[in-house]
Amino acid sequence: MKAVILAAGQGTRIRAVHGECPKCLIQVDDKTILDHQIEGLLQAGIEKIAIVVGYEKEQIIRHVHGRIGRSWTPRIEFIENPAFAITNNIYSLWLARDWIGGDAFVCLNADVILDAQILASAMKTNALVSMIVDPEWRDETMKVIISDGRVLRMSKKISKEEFSGTYIGITLFDQAINARFFAKMQELVAAGRVNEFFNVAVQEMVDEGLRVGFTTTAGAAWAEIDDPLDLRFAQQNVFPQLAVAATV
Repeated sequence: MKAVILAAGQGTRIRAVHGECPKCLIQVDDKTILDHQIEGLLQAGIEKIAIVVGYEKEQIIRHVHGRIGRSWTPRIEFIENPAFAITNNIYSLWLARDWIGGDAFVCLNADVILDAQILASAMKTNALVSMIVDPEWRDETMKVIISDGRVLRMSKKISKEEFSGTYIGITLFDQAINARFFAKMQELVAAGRVNEFFNVAVQEMVDEGLRVGFTTTAGAAWAEIDDPLDLRFAQQNVFPQLAVAATV
């Protein structure tokens, strides 16, 4: 299995506290969000990683090159999204299609900080497509509706009354669904829908009958960091737990 980290976004809502720095380089302890993601992927057995970059790409590339050889030995590739300012993550993932090839892969939004155990548990899924969800409500994030053990709907417009869980920004794709998924992505990109989340493609496949599975965070710490409030939440509720987990 390969991993694709989507790190091309501008992160405009958090610049007030983080300046002209990509969200994935927010400092957690002595590491960044990106460091924690890559180390979690390595612990889960994944060593082929692509990072889709755009905004301040040089900062990300320089940071990763500084870690390779010292504490990392994975194969990390960089894929550029030159249209990062006018596209969303569907286009970033689309640009990674040739690198992914026919392999299974996990796709992560680069602003998600999480306990590595969440990733390790998710890798055990047998579903063709599987989303990682938290049973608890989190504001501002995408929600899912689950029935009969599968995800039926995913949207930021799902209400608190009808939601089943909060999507944490990580999805796994089996190699058997790879070609079908990217064919759906091709339809959307060709139609000019490059400013969407790639989850739109997944939802259309669900509507066509695909059974999308899920794994849960099982109470482990995570946060999606979009704005100063998210960062404060992560600093108070997630970063300390990651430090404790690292010493166990």
